[in-house]
Amino acid sequence: MSTGPGADSAPAPATPDSPATHDPAAPVAAFPAVPDPAPGGNAAPAAPEAAADTAPAAPATASRAAEAPGRPAEPAGPGRRTPRSPSMFSSLGVRNYRLFFLGQVVSNTGTWMQRIAQDWLVLSLTGSSAAVGITTALQFLPMLLFGLYGGVLVDRLPKRPTLLVTQTAMALTGLVLAFLTLSGHVHVWHVYLAAFAVGLATVVDNPARQSFVSEMVGPDQLQNAVSLNSANFQSARLVGPAVAGLLITGVGTGWAFLLNGLSFTAPIAGLLLMRGRELHAGRRTPRGKGQLREGLRYVARRPELIWPIVLVGFIGTFGFNFPVWLSAYADDTFHAGAGAYSLFNTLMAVGSLAGALLAARRGTARLRVLISAAAAFGALEVIAATAPSLWLFALLMVPIGIFGLTVNVTANTTVQMATDPAMRGRVMALFMMVFVGGTPLGAPLVGWVTDTWGPRVGFALGGAVSLAAATAVGLVLARLGNLRVRLGWHRGHPRVRFVPRTRPEEQPATV
Repeated sequence: MSTGPGADSAPAPATPDSPATHDPAAPVAAFPAVPDPAPGGNAAPAAPEAAADTAPAAPATASRAAEAPGRPAEPAGPGRRTPRSPSMFSSLGVRNYRLFFLGQVVSNTGTWMQRIAQDWLVLSLTGSSAAVGITTALQFLPMLLFGLYGGVLVDRLPKRPTLLVTQTAMALTGLVLAFLTLSGHVHVWHVYLAAFAVGLATVVDNPARQSFVSEMVGPDQLQNAVSLNSANFQSARLVGPAVAGLLITGVGTGWAFLLNGLSFTAPIAGLLLMRGRELHAGRRTPRGKGQLREGLRYVARRPELIWPIVLVGFIGTFGFNFPVWLSAYADDTFHAGAGAYSLFNTLMAVGSLAGALLAARRGTARLRVLISAAAAFGALEVIAATAPSLWLFALLMVPIGIFGLTVNVTANTTVQMATDPAMRGRVMALFMMVFVGGTPLGAPLVGWVTDTWGPRVGFALGGAVSLAAATAVGLVLARLGNLRVRLGWHRGHPRVRFVPRTRPEEQPATV
Protein backbone atom coordinates (compact mmCIF):
# COMPACT_ATOMS: atom_id res chain seq x y z
CA MET A 1 0.00 0.00 0.00
CA SER A 2 1.16 3.48 -0.57
CA THR A 3 1.13 5.89 2.28
CA GLY A 4 0.14 9.39 2.84
CA PRO A 5 -2.58 11.62 4.26
CA GLY A 6 -5.35 17.12 5.65
CA ALA A 7 -6.01 20.16 7.19
CA ASP A 8 -7.96 23.22 6.38
CA SER A 9 -8.79 25.31 3.39
CA ALA A 10 -6.31 27.66 1.79
CA PRO A 11 -7.10 31.36 2.18
CA ALA A 12 -6.60 34.19 -0.20
CA PRO A 13 -3.98 36.71 0.95
CA ALA A 14 -5.38 39.37 3.26
CA THR A 15 -4.16 42.85 3.93
CA PRO A 16 -3.18 43.67 7.51
CA ASP A 17 -6.28 45.78 8.10
CA SER A 18 -8.82 43.46 6.51
CA PRO A 19 -10.03 40.02 7.58
CA ALA A 20 -8.89 36.93 5.71
CA THR A 21 -11.32 35.70 3.13
CA HIS A 22 -11.51 32.45 1.22
CA ASP A 23 -11.85 33.26 -2.45
CA PRO A 24 -11.63 30.04 -4.47
CA ALA A 25 -10.62 31.94 -7.55
CA ALA A 26 -7.83 33.92 -5.95
CA PRO A 27 -4.35 32.60 -6.75
CA VAL A 28 -1.92 31.94 -3.93
CA ALA A 29 1.79 32.52 -4.37
CA ALA A 30 3.63 29.30 -5.02
CA PHE A 31 6.44 30.25 -2.61
CA PRO A 32 4.41 32.39 -0.20
CA ALA A 33 6.37 34.38 2.34
CA VAL A 34 3.45 33.80 4.67
CA PRO A 35 4.27 32.10 7.97
CA ASP A 36 2.09 29.13 8.83
CA PRO A 37 0.92 29.42 12.42
CA ALA A 38 1.84 26.41 14.49
CA PRO A 39 -0.90 24.67 16.44
CA GLY A 40 -2.02 26.88 19.28
CA GLY A 41 -0.48 30.16 18.19
CA ASN A 42 0.44 32.58 15.44
CA ALA A 43 3.65 32.58 13.53
CA ALA A 44 6.53 34.78 14.58
CA PRO A 45 7.30 37.92 12.56
CA ALA A 46 9.54 37.30 9.60
CA ALA A 47 11.64 39.59 7.50
CA PRO A 48 10.97 39.34 3.75
CA GLU A 49 14.11 37.38 2.96
CA ALA A 50 13.83 35.06 5.92
CA ALA A 51 10.20 34.41 5.21
CA ALA A 52 10.91 33.47 1.65
CA ASP A 53 13.69 31.14 2.68
CA THR A 54 11.58 29.29 5.21
CA ALA A 55 8.15 29.70 3.71
CA PRO A 56 5.84 26.75 4.31
CA ALA A 57 4.19 25.07 1.42
CA ALA A 58 0.67 25.40 2.81
CA PRO A 59 -1.06 28.67 3.60
CA ALA A 60 -2.76 29.17 6.95
CA THR A 61 -6.37 28.20 7.37
CA ALA A 62 -9.21 30.50 6.52
CA SER A 63 -10.09 30.91 10.18
CA ARG A 64 -6.73 32.50 10.88
CA ALA A 65 -5.69 35.93 9.77
CA ALA A 66 -3.62 35.62 6.61
CA GLU A 67 -0.59 37.83 6.46
CA ALA A 68 0.86 39.68 3.52
CA PRO A 69 4.34 38.61 2.42
CA GLY A 70 7.02 40.09 4.63
CA ARG A 71 4.65 41.66 7.15
CA PRO A 72 4.79 40.77 10.84
CA ALA A 73 2.21 38.44 12.29
CA GLU A 74 -0.44 39.72 14.62
CA PRO A 75 0.23 39.18 18.33
CA ALA A 76 -1.07 35.98 19.79
CA GLY A 77 -4.47 36.30 21.43
CA PRO A 78 -5.13 35.64 25.08
CA GLY A 79 -5.16 32.05 26.15
CA ARG A 80 -3.09 30.79 23.20
CA ARG A 81 -0.35 28.32 23.95
CA THR A 82 3.25 28.74 22.96
CA PRO A 83 3.93 26.57 19.89
CA ARG A 84 5.85 23.39 20.59
CA SER A 85 7.84 21.35 18.15
CA PRO A 86 6.26 17.91 17.73
CA SER A 87 8.28 14.90 18.79
CA MET A 88 9.19 12.29 16.21
CA PHE A 89 6.46 9.87 17.38
CA SER A 90 3.89 12.28 18.87
CA SER A 91 0.94 11.09 16.76
CA LEU A 92 1.31 7.56 18.17
CA GLY A 93 -0.16 8.96 21.39
CA VAL A 94 -3.55 8.88 19.66
CA ARG A 95 -5.11 5.45 20.33
CA ASN A 96 -6.97 5.14 17.03
CA TYR A 97 -3.93 6.08 15.01
CA ARG A 98 -1.79 3.66 17.04
CA LEU A 99 -4.13 0.79 16.12
CA PHE A 100 -4.03 1.86 12.49
CA PHE A 101 -0.23 2.13 12.56
CA LEU A 102 0.32 -1.31 14.07
CA GLY A 103 -2.04 -2.93 11.59
CA GLN A 104 -0.21 -1.29 8.71
CA VAL A 105 3.15 -2.60 9.99
CA VAL A 106 1.95 -6.16 9.40
CA SER A 107 0.03 -5.48 6.19
CA ASN A 108 2.79 -3.39 4.57
CA THR A 109 5.31 -6.17 5.21
CA GLY A 110 3.05 -8.59 3.36
CA THR A 111 2.50 -6.08 0.57
CA TRP A 112 6.23 -5.76 -0.01
CA MET A 113 6.62 -9.52 0.01
CA GLN A 114 3.97 -9.85 -2.68
CA ARG A 115 5.42 -7.01 -4.74
CA ILE A 116 8.86 -8.63 -4.88
CA ALA A 117 7.45 -12.11 -5.48
CA GLN A 118 5.09 -10.83 -8.18
CA ASP A 119 7.88 -9.14 -10.16
CA TRP A 120 10.16 -12.15 -9.88
CA LEU A 121 7.41 -14.59 -10.84
CA VAL A 122 6.62 -12.62 -14.00
CA LEU A 123 10.32 -12.39 -14.90
CA SER A 124 10.65 -16.16 -14.34
CA LEU A 125 7.59 -16.95 -16.48
CA THR A 126 8.47 -14.63 -19.37
CA GLY A 127 12.15 -13.62 -19.14
CA SER A 128 11.10 -10.09 -20.15
CA SER A 129 11.58 -6.75 -18.37
CA ALA A 130 8.76 -5.40 -20.52
CA ALA A 131 6.42 -8.02 -19.01
CA VAL A 132 7.39 -6.80 -15.52
CA GLY A 133 6.58 -3.29 -16.72
CA ILE A 134 3.19 -4.44 -18.00
CA THR A 135 2.40 -6.02 -14.63
CA THR A 136 3.29 -2.81 -12.86
CA ALA A 137 1.26 -0.83 -15.38
CA LEU A 138 -1.83 -3.01 -14.89
CA GLN A 139 -1.65 -2.56 -11.13
CA PHE A 140 -1.72 1.24 -11.50
CA LEU A 141 -3.90 1.52 -14.61
CA PRO A 142 -7.17 1.66 -12.61
CA MET A 143 -5.85 4.68 -10.73
CA LEU A 144 -5.21 6.41 -14.03
CA LEU A 145 -8.65 5.52 -15.42
CA PHE A 146 -10.86 5.80 -12.35
CA GLY A 147 -8.82 7.67 -9.73
CA LEU A 148 -10.85 10.86 -9.80
CA TYR A 149 -14.13 8.94 -9.46
CA GLY A 150 -12.63 7.14 -6.47
CA GLY A 151 -11.97 10.54 -4.88
CA VAL A 152 -15.58 11.60 -5.42
CA LEU A 153 -16.77 8.40 -3.69
CA VAL A 154 -14.36 8.91 -0.78
CA ASP A 155 -15.70 12.44 -0.17
CA ARG A 156 -19.23 10.99 0.00
CA LEU A 157 -18.59 7.82 2.05
CA PRO A 158 -17.59 7.22 5.70
CA LYS A 159 -13.89 6.39 5.68
CA ARG A 160 -13.65 3.51 8.16
CA PRO A 161 -16.31 1.20 6.59
CA THR A 162 -14.89 2.01 3.17
CA LEU A 163 -11.44 0.87 4.27
CA LEU A 164 -12.84 -2.37 5.69
CA VAL A 165 -14.21 -3.22 2.25
CA THR A 166 -11.06 -2.32 0.29
CA GLN A 167 -8.69 -4.11 2.67
CA THR A 168 -10.80 -7.26 2.54
CA ALA A 169 -10.81 -7.17 -1.27
CA MET A 170 -7.01 -6.95 -1.43
CA ALA A 171 -6.67 -9.81 1.06
CA LEU A 172 -8.82 -12.06 -1.15
CA THR A 173 -6.73 -11.17 -4.21
CA GLY A 174 -3.53 -12.27 -2.47
CA LEU A 175 -5.08 -15.54 -1.30
CA VAL A 176 -6.35 -16.42 -4.79
CA LEU A 177 -2.94 -15.75 -6.34
CA ALA A 178 -1.34 -17.89 -3.63
CA PHE A 179 -3.66 -20.79 -4.43
CA LEU A 180 -2.90 -20.62 -8.16
CA THR A 181 0.85 -20.45 -7.60
CA LEU A 182 1.08 -23.15 -4.94
CA SER A 183 -1.10 -25.48 -7.01
CA GLY A 184 1.20 -25.07 -10.02
CA HIS A 185 -1.50 -23.64 -12.30
CA VAL A 186 -0.33 -20.03 -12.40
CA HIS A 187 0.16 -18.31 -15.76
CA VAL A 188 1.34 -14.80 -16.48
CA TRP A 189 -2.19 -13.64 -17.29
CA HIS A 190 -3.25 -14.69 -13.78
CA VAL A 191 -0.64 -12.31 -12.37
CA TYR A 192 -1.79 -9.57 -14.75
CA LEU A 193 -5.40 -10.04 -13.59
CA ALA A 194 -4.44 -10.06 -9.90
CA ALA A 195 -2.41 -6.88 -10.33
CA PHE A 196 -5.36 -5.18 -12.05
CA ALA A 197 -7.73 -6.29 -9.26
CA VAL A 198 -5.45 -4.84 -6.58
CA GLY A 199 -5.35 -1.64 -8.60
CA LEU A 200 -9.15 -1.42 -8.64
CA ALA A 201 -9.29 -1.67 -4.84
CA THR A 202 -6.53 0.92 -4.55
CA VAL A 203 -8.61 3.48 -6.48
CA VAL A 204 -10.76 3.91 -3.37
CA ASP A 205 -8.36 2.63 -0.70
CA ASN A 206 -5.59 5.20 -1.28
CA PRO A 207 -7.60 8.45 -0.97
CA ALA A 208 -9.73 6.92 1.81
CA ARG A 209 -6.67 5.96 3.87
CA GLN A 210 -4.98 9.31 3.38
CA SER A 211 -8.12 11.25 4.30
CA PHE A 212 -8.75 8.95 7.26
CA VAL A 213 -5.37 9.80 8.80
CA SER A 214 -6.51 13.39 9.37
CA GLU A 215 -9.71 12.08 10.98
CA MET A 216 -7.66 9.99 13.40
CA VAL A 217 -5.11 12.60 14.49
CA GLY A 218 -6.53 16.02 13.55
CA PRO A 219 -4.72 18.80 11.69
CA ASP A 220 -2.11 19.51 14.40
CA GLN A 221 -0.56 16.04 14.10
CA LEU A 222 -1.01 15.56 10.37
CA GLN A 223 2.59 16.23 9.24
CA ASN A 224 3.91 13.84 11.87
CA ALA A 225 1.37 11.13 11.03
CA VAL A 226 2.06 11.36 7.28
CA SER A 227 5.78 10.96 7.95
CA LEU A 228 5.25 8.04 10.34
CA ASN A 229 3.03 6.34 7.77
CA SER A 230 5.91 6.57 5.32
CA ALA A 231 8.36 5.33 7.95
CA ASN A 232 5.98 2.44 8.59
CA PHE A 233 5.81 1.60 4.91
CA GLN A 234 9.56 1.81 4.47
CA SER A 235 10.41 -0.18 7.60
CA ALA A 236 8.16 -2.92 6.22
CA ARG A 237 10.12 -2.54 3.01
CA LEU A 238 13.22 -3.56 4.95
CA VAL A 239 11.64 -6.79 6.16
CA GLY A 240 9.36 -7.67 3.25
CA PRO A 241 11.96 -7.97 0.45
CA ALA A 242 14.36 -9.88 2.71
CA VAL A 243 11.67 -12.40 3.68
CA ALA A 244 10.46 -12.58 0.08
CA GLY A 245 13.99 -13.36 -1.10
CA LEU A 246 14.26 -16.21 1.40
CA LEU A 247 10.85 -17.58 0.45
CA ILE A 248 11.50 -17.36 -3.30
CA THR A 249 14.81 -19.18 -3.09
CA GLY A 250 13.60 -21.62 -0.40
CA VAL A 251 9.98 -22.63 -1.00
CA GLY A 252 8.73 -20.52 -3.94
CA THR A 253 6.74 -17.36 -4.61
CA GLY A 254 3.36 -18.82 -3.65
CA TRP A 255 4.09 -18.62 0.07
CA ALA A 256 4.82 -14.90 -0.20
CA PHE A 257 1.38 -14.40 -1.75
CA LEU A 258 -0.24 -16.48 0.99
CA LEU A 259 1.40 -14.54 3.82
CA ASN A 260 0.40 -11.26 2.20
CA GLY A 261 -3.24 -12.32 2.04
CA LEU A 262 -3.21 -13.32 5.71
CA SER A 263 -1.44 -10.09 6.74
CA PHE A 264 -4.59 -8.04 6.03
CA THR A 265 -6.22 -9.44 9.17
CA ALA A 266 -4.12 -6.96 11.21
CA PRO A 267 -5.40 -3.68 9.67
CA ILE A 268 -8.95 -5.05 9.52
CA ALA A 269 -8.80 -5.84 13.25
CA GLY A 270 -7.35 -2.39 13.96
CA LEU A 271 -10.21 -0.68 12.12
CA LEU A 272 -12.80 -2.73 14.02
CA LEU A 273 -11.22 -1.89 17.42
CA MET A 274 -11.18 1.90 16.88
CA ARG A 275 -13.36 4.22 18.96
CA GLY A 276 -15.65 6.13 16.65
CA ARG A 277 -16.30 8.92 19.17
CA GLU A 278 -12.59 9.85 19.15
CA LEU A 279 -12.41 10.41 15.39
CA HIS A 280 -12.27 13.94 13.95
CA ALA A 281 -14.91 13.04 11.40
CA GLY A 282 -15.11 15.57 8.60
CA ARG A 283 -18.20 16.79 6.78
CA ARG A 284 -19.17 14.35 4.04
CA THR A 285 -20.04 15.77 0.64
CA PRO A 286 -23.64 15.07 -0.38
CA ARG A 287 -24.28 13.44 -3.71
CA GLY A 288 -24.56 15.97 -6.51
CA LYS A 289 -23.74 16.76 -10.10
CA GLY A 290 -20.48 18.27 -11.27
CA GLN A 291 -18.42 17.23 -8.23
CA LEU A 292 -15.60 15.83 -10.36
CA ARG A 293 -15.33 19.06 -12.36
CA GLU A 294 -15.53 21.03 -9.14
CA GLY A 295 -12.49 19.20 -7.77
CA LEU A 296 -10.48 19.81 -10.94
CA ARG A 297 -11.35 23.52 -10.92
CA TYR A 298 -10.40 23.72 -7.25
CA VAL A 299 -6.90 22.40 -7.99
CA ALA A 300 -6.43 24.39 -11.21
CA ARG A 301 -6.97 27.69 -9.41
CA ARG A 302 -4.28 27.03 -6.79
CA PRO A 303 -0.60 27.07 -7.81
CA GLU A 304 0.40 25.61 -4.42
CA LEU A 305 -1.60 22.49 -5.37
CA ILE A 306 -1.21 22.08 -9.09
CA TRP A 307 2.56 22.47 -9.44
CA PRO A 308 3.55 19.90 -6.79
CA ILE A 309 1.08 17.52 -8.45
CA VAL A 310 2.68 18.19 -11.86
CA LEU A 311 6.14 17.49 -10.41
CA VAL A 312 5.21 14.20 -8.76
CA GLY A 313 3.43 13.22 -11.98
CA PHE A 314 6.68 13.37 -13.94
CA ILE A 315 8.66 11.65 -11.19
CA GLY A 316 6.04 8.94 -10.67
CA THR A 317 5.78 8.26 -14.40
CA PHE A 318 9.48 8.17 -15.25
CA GLY A 319 11.52 8.10 -12.04
CA PHE A 320 9.85 5.44 -9.87
CA ASN A 321 9.98 2.41 -12.17
CA PHE A 322 12.23 0.46 -9.81
CA PRO A 323 10.57 -2.95 -10.35
CA VAL A 324 11.66 -2.73 -14.00
CA TRP A 325 15.16 -1.41 -13.42
CA LEU A 326 16.24 -3.29 -10.29
CA SER A 327 15.12 -6.70 -11.56
CA ALA A 328 16.97 -6.04 -14.83
CA TYR A 329 20.14 -4.88 -13.03
CA ALA A 330 20.08 -7.97 -10.80
CA ASP A 331 19.43 -10.40 -13.66
CA ASP A 332 21.08 -8.89 -16.76
CA THR A 333 23.72 -6.38 -15.65
CA PHE A 334 25.23 -8.03 -12.56
CA HIS A 335 23.92 -11.62 -13.11
CA ALA A 336 23.28 -11.98 -9.36
CA GLY A 337 19.71 -13.34 -9.22
CA ALA A 338 16.89 -12.79 -6.76
CA GLY A 339 19.22 -12.20 -3.82
CA ALA A 340 20.64 -9.05 -5.42
CA TYR A 341 17.16 -7.84 -6.35
CA SER A 342 16.11 -8.23 -2.72
CA LEU A 343 19.30 -6.46 -1.57
CA PHE A 344 18.67 -3.46 -3.85
CA ASN A 345 15.12 -3.07 -2.52
CA THR A 346 16.26 -3.48 1.08
CA LEU A 347 18.97 -0.82 0.84
CA MET A 348 16.56 1.56 -0.86
CA ALA A 349 14.17 0.91 2.03
CA VAL A 350 16.93 1.82 4.51
CA GLY A 351 17.28 5.19 2.82
CA SER A 352 13.52 5.65 2.58
CA LEU A 353 13.08 4.90 6.28
CA ALA A 354 15.77 7.46 7.14
CA GLY A 355 14.04 10.00 4.90
CA ALA A 356 10.68 9.34 6.58
CA LEU A 357 12.09 9.77 10.09
CA LEU A 358 13.79 13.02 9.06
CA ALA A 359 10.46 14.21 7.66
CA ALA A 360 8.75 13.31 10.96
CA ARG A 361 11.15 15.64 12.78
CA ARG A 362 10.30 18.54 10.49
CA GLY A 363 7.25 20.41 11.67
CA THR A 364 6.24 21.75 8.26
CA ALA A 365 6.46 20.86 4.58
CA ARG A 366 8.23 23.39 2.36
CA LEU A 367 8.18 23.66 -1.39
CA ARG A 368 11.90 24.40 -1.55
CA VAL A 369 12.53 21.06 0.19
CA LEU A 370 10.32 19.34 -2.39
CA ILE A 371 12.15 20.91 -5.36
CA SER A 372 15.62 20.25 -3.93
CA ALA A 373 14.81 16.63 -3.06
CA ALA A 374 13.33 15.99 -6.52
CA ALA A 375 16.43 17.41 -8.23
CA ALA A 376 18.77 15.34 -6.03
CA PHE A 377 16.67 12.22 -6.66
CA GLY A 378 16.95 12.60 -10.46
CA ALA A 379 20.67 13.38 -10.35
CA LEU A 380 21.40 10.33 -8.19
CA GLU A 381 19.52 8.05 -10.58
CA VAL A 382 21.69 9.29 -13.45
CA ILE A 383 24.82 8.67 -11.36
CA ALA A 384 23.66 5.21 -10.26
CA ALA A 385 22.99 4.24 -13.88
CA THR A 386 26.74 4.46 -14.57
CA ALA A 387 27.86 2.54 -11.43
CA PRO A 388 30.49 -0.03 -12.55
CA SER A 389 30.04 -2.53 -9.71
CA LEU A 390 27.16 -4.21 -7.92
CA TRP A 391 28.15 -2.90 -4.48
CA LEU A 392 28.49 0.71 -5.61
CA PHE A 393 25.11 0.50 -7.33
CA ALA A 394 23.60 -1.07 -4.19
CA LEU A 395 25.00 1.64 -1.90
CA LEU A 396 23.57 4.38 -4.11
CA MET A 397 20.12 2.95 -3.43
CA VAL A 398 20.31 4.44 0.09
CA PRO A 399 20.46 8.16 -0.88
CA ILE A 400 18.03 7.51 -3.74
CA GLY A 401 15.62 6.12 -1.14
CA ILE A 402 16.14 9.14 1.15
CA PHE A 403 15.38 11.73 -1.53
CA GLY A 404 12.62 9.71 -3.18
CA LEU A 405 10.78 9.39 0.12
CA THR A 406 11.32 13.08 0.88
CA VAL A 407 9.64 13.94 -2.43
CA ASN A 408 6.71 11.65 -1.60
CA VAL A 409 6.09 12.88 1.96
CA THR A 410 6.67 16.57 1.25
CA ALA A 411 4.41 16.63 -1.80
CA ASN A 412 1.72 14.64 -0.02
CA THR A 413 1.71 16.88 3.07
CA THR A 414 1.96 20.07 1.00
CA VAL A 415 -1.13 19.17 -0.98
CA GLN A 416 -3.19 17.97 1.99
CA MET A 417 -2.40 20.96 4.21
CA ALA A 418 -3.47 23.36 1.45
CA THR A 419 -6.77 21.56 0.73
CA ASP A 420 -10.24 22.18 2.16
CA PRO A 421 -11.35 19.04 4.08
CA ALA A 422 -14.53 18.81 1.99
CA MET A 423 -12.37 18.55 -1.16
CA ARG A 424 -9.61 16.35 0.23
CA GLY A 425 -10.80 13.04 -1.20
CA ARG A 426 -10.95 14.44 -4.73
CA VAL A 427 -7.66 16.33 -4.44
CA MET A 428 -5.80 13.35 -3.01
CA ALA A 429 -7.33 11.09 -5.65
CA LEU A 430 -5.96 13.45 -8.30
CA PHE A 431 -2.59 13.45 -6.52
CA MET A 432 -2.48 9.65 -6.47
CA MET A 433 -3.83 9.38 -10.01
CA VAL A 434 -0.98 11.54 -11.27
CA PHE A 435 1.72 10.08 -9.01
CA VAL A 436 0.75 6.42 -9.24
CA GLY A 437 -1.47 6.43 -12.30
CA GLY A 438 1.34 7.69 -14.52
CA THR A 439 3.06 4.34 -14.08
CA PRO A 440 0.90 2.59 -16.73
CA LEU A 441 2.26 5.12 -19.20
CA GLY A 442 5.84 5.14 -18.03
CA ALA A 443 6.47 1.51 -17.03
CA PRO A 444 5.95 -0.11 -20.47
CA LEU A 445 7.99 2.66 -22.12
CA VAL A 446 10.80 2.33 -19.60
CA GLY A 447 10.61 -1.46 -19.88
CA TRP A 448 10.92 -1.23 -23.67
CA VAL A 449 13.91 1.13 -23.41
CA THR A 450 15.49 -1.20 -20.84
CA ASP A 451 14.99 -4.27 -23.05
CA THR A 452 16.25 -2.46 -26.18
CA TRP A 453 19.23 -0.45 -24.92
CA GLY A 454 19.90 -2.00 -21.52
CA PRO A 455 19.14 -1.17 -17.87
CA ARG A 456 21.71 1.62 -17.70
CA VAL A 457 20.05 3.65 -20.43
CA GLY A 458 16.58 3.07 -18.99
CA PHE A 459 17.64 4.11 -15.48
CA ALA A 460 19.51 7.19 -16.73
CA LEU A 461 16.49 8.27 -18.79
CA GLY A 462 14.20 8.14 -15.76
CA GLY A 463 16.65 10.18 -13.69
CA ALA A 464 17.15 12.77 -16.42
CA VAL A 465 13.40 13.34 -16.80
CA SER A 466 13.00 13.69 -13.01
CA LEU A 467 15.85 16.20 -12.80
CA ALA A 468 14.48 18.24 -15.72
CA ALA A 469 10.99 18.29 -14.18
CA ALA A 470 12.31 19.47 -10.80
CA THR A 471 14.28 22.26 -12.45
CA ALA A 472 11.36 23.42 -14.61
CA VAL A 473 8.78 23.35 -11.81
CA GLY A 474 11.17 25.10 -9.44
CA LEU A 475 11.65 27.94 -11.92
CA VAL A 476 7.90 28.22 -12.50
CA LEU A 477 7.18 28.37 -8.76
CA ALA A 478 9.91 30.96 -8.24
CA ARG A 479 8.45 33.13 -10.99
CA LEU A 480 4.91 32.81 -9.60
CA GLY A 481 6.18 33.74 -6.14
CA ASN A 482 8.22 36.70 -7.48
CA LEU A 483 11.40 35.06 -6.23
CA ARG A 484 14.90 34.68 -7.54
CA VAL A 485 17.62 32.12 -6.88
CA ARG A 486 20.49 33.16 -4.62
CA LEU A 487 23.64 31.05 -4.59
CA GLY A 488 26.06 31.28 -1.67
CA TRP A 489 28.02 29.46 0.99
CA HIS A 490 26.88 28.52 4.47
CA ARG A 491 29.37 27.03 6.95
CA GLY A 492 31.64 25.94 4.15
CA HIS A 493 28.88 24.34 2.03
CA PRO A 494 27.13 25.62 -1.10
CA ARG A 495 23.63 26.89 -0.42
CA VAL A 496 20.74 27.61 -2.79
CA ARG A 497 17.92 29.85 -1.60
CA PHE A 498 14.86 31.51 -3.07
CA VAL A 499 14.62 35.17 -2.02
CA PRO A 500 12.16 37.93 -3.00
CA ARG A 501 13.01 40.04 -6.01
CA THR A 502 13.77 43.64 -5.18
CA ARG A 503 10.81 45.81 -6.05
CA PRO A 504 11.50 48.92 -8.15
CA GLU A 505 10.29 51.27 -5.40
CA GLU A 506 12.68 49.61 -2.94
CA GLN A 507 15.77 50.13 -5.10
CA PRO A 508 18.08 52.92 -3.92
CA ALA A 509 17.76 56.11 -5.89
CA THR A 510 20.57 56.79 -8.29
CA VAL A 511 22.22 60.16 -8.35
